[in-house]
Amino acid sequence: MARTDAGGYRERLLAGAVSCLQEKGYAHTTARDLVAASGTNLASIGYHFGGKDALLNEAIAAIFDQWTERVERALFGAELGSPREMLQRAMAELVDVFDELRPVLILCVEGYPAALRAPVLRERLAEAYARTRVAGADMLRRASGELGVELPMAPEVLVSVVVAISDGLMLQWLLDPEATPDARQVVDAIATLGALIA
Repeated sequence: MARTDAGGYRERLLAGAVSCLQEKGYAHTTARDLVAASGTNLASIGYHFGGKDALLNEAIAAIFDQWTERVERALFGAELGSPREMLQRAMAELVDVFDELRPVLILCVEGYPAALRAPVLRERLAEAYARTRVAGADMLRRASGELGVELPMAPEVLVSVVVAISDGLMLQWLLDPEATPDARQVVDAIATLGALIA
């Protein structure tokens, strides 16, 4: 089995699982689909992940992590700008990418009901959200430090609210893309709400 590690079987299985999940969904992806998509073998699924469900769960978690990394690159890959500009860049990577990431959105939505019946998947998704909160809070601390701005509350709470906005808009976009606000409109709405209740 050492050769399979050198050959990148684990990474190939994860990539194949992401592809299958986007094409077939969680419930309709079989172990044979995973083998065909990854160019590996059935035994490698058990060896590296313990089974098909564990591989699919890991792939869903990896998608969450990749999306978080994408937001971080957008925030810190250029001049920081003002807090509002940074929020708009973050929201652009969370909202304005819906069309590009449509298969991922469907997968995320399909994962929620499956997680309600599968404790292991529920745990993996909860862990993915927890990693997103930690990574987002770290981004906020870094940005506030570089900008010399004091955060008015726990950054984890701020990140949770931004994620909730993104998740809610994701659902709206899947049902009615034309009626879903873009990143600029979202930031304008947040600013307006802040001004109304300040």
